[in-house]
Amino acid sequence: MKRFPLLLCLVYLITTSFYPVSSESFSQPKTVVKEIKTSPKMNVSPKNPAEEIYKDLQFTDEKLNFEVFEKAYLGFQNLKKSGKLQPTANLLSVCDFSLSSNRKRLWVIDLDEKKILFNSLVAHGKGTGEEFAMSFSNTMDSHQSSLGFYITEQTYNGDNGYSMRLFGMDKGYNDAALERCIVMHGANYVSEDFIKAEKRLGRSWGCPAVPRELAQPIINTIKDGTCLFVYYPDQNYLAGSEWLKNNEKTDSILNSTEQKMATN
Repeated sequence: MKRFPLLLCLVYLITTSFYPVSSESFSQPKTVVKEIKTSPKMNVSPKNPAEEIYKDLQFTDEKLNFEVFEKAYLGFQNLKKSGKLQPTANLLSVCDFSLSSNRKRLWVIDLDEKKILFNSLVAHGKGTGEEFAMSFSNTMDSHQSSLGFYITEQTYNGDNGYSMRLFGMDKGYNDAALERCIVMHGANYVSEDFIKAEKRLGRSWGCPAVPRELAQPIINTIKDGTCLFVYYPDQNYLAGSEWLKNNEKTDSILNSTEQKMATN
């Protein structure tokens, strides 16, 4: 009989030693992976800066043709990139000699403010044509106007009163401007009264002459290093001017370099 309780104790110990261990104690912790959703790339076409400025310009009298403005703006930007204009330059003057001289075909534009500062009559040279400009020259004593981009220089008082020198930037087209004394000045023959009397505007000896009363305010606004573009649809000039070349590849490289510098 004494062996019976011992046997029961032995059975109890054996049976309790084999309880199953919970599987939770051996389970690996679950790693939660969040799905990162990337938004698809937007194919945004680059904006045309000239178009962005042009659409905000408020033309009150004559409206400057967009294609002419676009060419002027392209040359203006290329002159800045080449260091011919200061990085802070913001004034662009455009003279469209494809228009009748009886129309206000000179515009002075503040590109930063997107504002027309002046819209005025402007004369072409007597050797260039009557009411309409027809012929252009870079030659001394031709009395013809010269096409292309100019950078405005200092002012002086001369035979035509308050005047401003112009430095021609297009080789073979207007780079003799200083030698030829092609300057901006005021003239009595640039007026509505002259147009009424003669059926056309008066003509200069090649200078972009403006109304006498506007000479000082216009010159004082654009003097000392701003851009003036004298336009005419001359295909040789438009194809040959170095300032009208659209250097998209160069622009892309410059933009890429600027972005890398900004991230460093």
